[in-house]
Amino acid sequence: MMFKRHPITNQLLYCSQGELREINFFGADLKWANLKEANLKGAYLKEANLKEAILKRTYLEEANLEGANLKEAYLKGADLEGADLEDANLKYADLEGTYLKGAYLKEANLEGAKMEGTYLKGAYLKGANLEGANLKWANLKEANLKGANLKKANLKEAYIEGTNLEGTYLKGANLEGVNLKEANLKKANLKGANLEWAILKWSILKGANLKKANIKGANLEGANLKGSNLKGADLRCANLKGSILEGVNLKGVNLKGANLEGADLRCANLKGAILERTDIEGAKLEGAYIKWAKYW
Repeated sequence: MMFKRHPITNQLLYCSQGELREINFFGADLKWANLKEANLKGAYLKEANLKEAILKRTYLEEANLEGANLKEAYLKGADLEGADLEDANLKYADLEGTYLKGAYLKEANLEGAKMEGTYLKGAYLKGANLEGANLKWANLKEANLKGANLKKANLKEAYIEGTNLEGTYLKGANLEGVNLKEANLKKANLKGANLEWAILKWSILKGANLKKANIKGANLEGANLKGSNLKGADLRCANLKGSILEGVNLKGVNLKGANLEGADLRCANLKGAILERTDIEGAKLEGAYIKWAKYW
């Protein structure tokens, strides 16, 4: 693709009538630039400085923003479908309602970013830093977040069905009411995370760390938790029907009112677990350690 290279002037930015398609802004200093509603489709903005730039409702479909500095940029409502944002700095950026379908955000820095209602379906976020980001109501369906950092991120009521979260760091994250149906959370760190009323039906949680996590009322029907750590977790009223809990550490776990019908609990450690009004009909308990479990 041939890019049109132009010197960066106020006249270009403010008198272009917003038409900047395929323009070459490689390494350009666009700090504080006002590009509101501009058409930058396919633009080459690799390593450009767009710190605190105004990109509200800007059209950036398939733009190259690899390594660009977008720290504290205002991207509310912008269209970044298919854009390349690998290793871009979006720390504290406002991406509320932004359209990032299929965007490439490998190892991008999104720490503290405002991403409420952001559309990230099919986005590639492997190794991205989303620590403390607000992703409430965000759509992350089929996105790849393998190895991403989501420490203390707010994912309340986000849509994460079928998402790859393998090895993701979610310590202390808020996942209340989140739809994680069929999600891959293998070896994810969810220590102390809030998963109350979350939908984890048929999800993969093999080897995950759920120590002291709040999983109250969550739906884990058919979930695979083999080898995971649930020590001290709150699973009151959780639905674990048909789930795989083989070899799981459930020491001291509160399972009051939980449904474990048909669950596989072979060789699980239930020492000191609270099993008051817990349904274990048809559960596999061969080799399980139930000493000192509390039934009332």
